[in-house]
Amino acid sequence: MEYIDYYKVLGIDKSASQDEIKKAYRKLARKYHPDINPNDNDAKVKFQQINEANEVLSNAEKRKKYDKYGKDWQHAEAYEQAQKNSNYQKSSASNPNYQQYSSEDFSESDFSDFFNSMFGGGARQRTNQSAKFRGQDFTATLQLQEKEVYTTEKRVLTINGKNIRITVPAGVENGTTIKIKGHGGDGINGGPKGDLYITFDIIPDGVFKRDGADLYKEQTIDLYTAVLGGEIVVETFSDKVKLKIKEGTQSGTKLRLKGKGFPVYKKEGSYGDLYITFNVEIPTKLSDEQRELFVKLSKIS
Repeated sequence: MEYIDYYKVLGIDKSASQDEIKKAYRKLARKYHPDINPNDNDAKVKFQQINEANEVLSNAEKRKKYDKYGKDWQHAEAYEQAQKNSNYQKSSASNPNYQQYSSEDFSESDFSDFFNSMFGGGARQRTNQSAKFRGQDFTATLQLQEKEVYTTEKRVLTINGKNIRITVPAGVENGTTIKIKGHGGDGINGGPKGDLYITFDIIPDGVFKRDGADLYKEQTIDLYTAVLGGEIVVETFSDKVKLKIKEGTQSGTKLRLKGKGFPVYKKEGSYGDLYITFNVEIPTKLSDEQRELFVKLSKIS
C-alpha cells in the first residue's frame, strides 16, 4: 500500500485542530467535487484522496493510529491485540532467544515488514489459530447539496471496490453518522467483519439558512410596496407562494409560513416552518419627478 501523507493532502500541519481539518476538507472537497469537475479524472482522484484523508484525520482514534503507524495504521488494532495474546506471551517466555517488541522499537518504514511477517503468509504458523479478531471499521464522508436531502433518495456508494446501496433519509442533518453493519474490513482468522460508518456533509443552500427543520430567508421588497402594500411572489425551498404585504410594512418585519420549512428527519410527512424577514429597499437613484414628489410628501407629512 502506497503511503499517502494525509496532512499534505489537506494542506495542514500535523498539529492542526479538528476545526482546521474540517475547514480545509470542506474547502478542498468543494473545489474538486465531481459535480464541479465532471470530466476531470485528476480531480476525481484528488477528491477521493481528500475524503480518505478527512476520514482518518477527523477521527481522533484513527488519527492517533495513523500518526503512530503511518500507512499500516489500519493493522494497528490487530497488532496491539496480538501483543496481548497469551500464546504470544508464552512464546516470549519459553524462548530465551525471543525478543519482545514494542512500537517504540520501530521506525515508520519498519512497520510494513513487521506486519507482513506477523500477519502475512506465514502468520498462521506463528499465531494462535483460534485467535479471531474483528475487522477494521471503515468510515466514509458523503457530501451532498442541501437540495439533495430535501427528499428521501437511494444512493450507491463504492467502498473498496464494492457497490453499497444506501437510503438517504429526507431531512438528514449535517454531521449525522449512520452505521452499515458488516461492510468494514475483513476479520482476522475468521473473525467478524468491521462496520462502515458514513458521515453526511451537507453543503448549505445559499438562499436559505437551516436550523433543524426550520428555514430562514431574507426577502427584499421595494419601498412603494412596503408603504402602500401589495402582493409579491416568494420562492420557498420547494415551490413559489403569493404573499400579501400589509400597508406600512417595516424593514425587519418577520412572517412565518407554517409547513414550508425542511422535512423533519425520520418523520415522514412532517415539515418545519419557513421564517421570512422583509428588508425594505430604499431607492438610490430618483428621477427629477420622483424627487419632487418625495419633497411634496415630506412637506405634507
